[in-house]
Amino acid sequence: MGCCQSSTVDPIEDPEVAVPSQPEIGRGGESTLTNFSFFDLTMATKNFSPENIISEDGSDMVYKGRLLNGGLIAVKTYTIMAWPDPKHFVEEAEKVGKLGHQRVVNLIGYCCEDNERLLVAEFMPNDTLAKRLFYWRSQTMEWLTRLRVAYCVAEGLDYCNTAGFASYNNLSPYKVLFDEDGDACLSCFGLMKGIKDDQSTTGSVNPESVIFRFGTVLVNLLTGKQVPPSHAPEMIYGKNVIQLMDPNLMGIFSIEEATIVLQLGSRCLQYEDQENPNIKDIVATLETLQTITEVPSNEMLEMTNHAEVPSNEMLEMINHAEVSSTQLSSLGEACSRMDLLAIHKILMKAQYEDDKEVIESSFEEWIQEVKDLQEVREHGDKAFLEQDFKTAIECYSKFVLARRMVYPSVYARRSLSYLFCDDPDQALLDGMRAQEVFPDWPVAFYLQSVALAKLNMNTDSADILKEAAILEAKRSQK
Repeated sequence: MGCCQSSTVDPIEDPEVAVPSQPEIGRGGESTLTNFSFFDLTMATKNFSPENIISEDGSDMVYKGRLLNGGLIAVKTYTIMAWPDPKHFVEEAEKVGKLGHQRVVNLIGYCCEDNERLLVAEFMPNDTLAKRLFYWRSQTMEWLTRLRVAYCVAEGLDYCNTAGFASYNNLSPYKVLFDEDGDACLSCFGLMKGIKDDQSTTGSVNPESVIFRFGTVLVNLLTGKQVPPSHAPEMIYGKNVIQLMDPNLMGIFSIEEATIVLQLGSRCLQYEDQENPNIKDIVATLETLQTITEVPSNEMLEMTNHAEVPSNEMLEMINHAEVSSTQLSSLGEACSRMDLLAIHKILMKAQYEDDKEVIESSFEEWIQEVKDLQEVREHGDKAFLEQDFKTAIECYSKFVLARRMVYPSVYARRSLSYLFCDDPDQALLDGMRAQEVFPDWPVAFYLQSVALAKLNMNTDSADILKEAAILEAKRSQK
């Protein structure tokens, strides 16, 4: 990434002293974009410090920064290869900057200086849907909140569609953010056209793929699980809400509402475009659920009894049915034992073989782009082989910062290196990043399960381990 290589500014303790203030803007209102200098954003992010990274969105970094007026910002970086034409980059940014809706994060500026390409958005203080839904198990997201999230996301997509933005790149729980009021809204970064980072069911960015992705988000909200888009239709096929619902809800949800959401999700996940609902139909359906009164606990119990809710023993059988019929591979066994040395041996043997599934279509680009980076990655690989994991982390981090697209094995190796260095939080993030790049890759799930176990999140670890085993079994049958 050019922005981290060309900077000559030293990190500073107080970035506010040199950063121009940004006029206050309200959510849902238009504003003129600010053309930030690269120096301004370098100062705001403390020289793009790794400590300020809040997201590695596939191939691009998002940093937290602070303006002179104290306002927090999110700064997303791109390489020159992603946007070679500066005019095109500015034009697209200006289009996105004209949007104004409470369900879409405001884009407030950009930087298009020399080879630098950066976008600046308002900072959302309450994390992503992915983090709150998948990893905050001690604070389970209530059912009514999930309904609210689905409605807010649909509202955002409807507004964007009406405003001429029918496509949205890689819609997922990682692109859904929570504002200061706790309401869900869409990241504006996903609206930039021209970014080749949406490999949906149709292989391109289009309205139908957005509907399919939204269906996957509904499955995420129902189950509380990370579900790769390609796996979502099969996951819900032939199942009812009792079998699918997030067990962390402890039965506190409306079967009627959940059934409507499941049916809607199923329609969104149809591969035939003409069978997909349009976004206005989706909004209308979810809007009706916002007015339904919460079912009292005694009535809820009666409803679940009529629905023949399985006993705790039966629920346990449901939870483990798939994994019990799936033999764990050597990697799965090593991860279940948290045997880091065995995992290391397996990753070394695998090398970068699995990455061919995501780099084959851009092999020429890969060769051209990494010429100057091969030495950095090779140093990381050498350190990884020799179990010098701190050096491996340093080298792989340089490689990640300089690449337009990072392939999953690099994240996997860095994840394991973090585990060896007793940093399960960073290991978990790298496992998630590998999954973002390669949604069906079992290795990404296995490493997340180990990191979760290290964090004493044993139930979540077991769930992810099961998902990894299922994905691995499916891959072996192909």
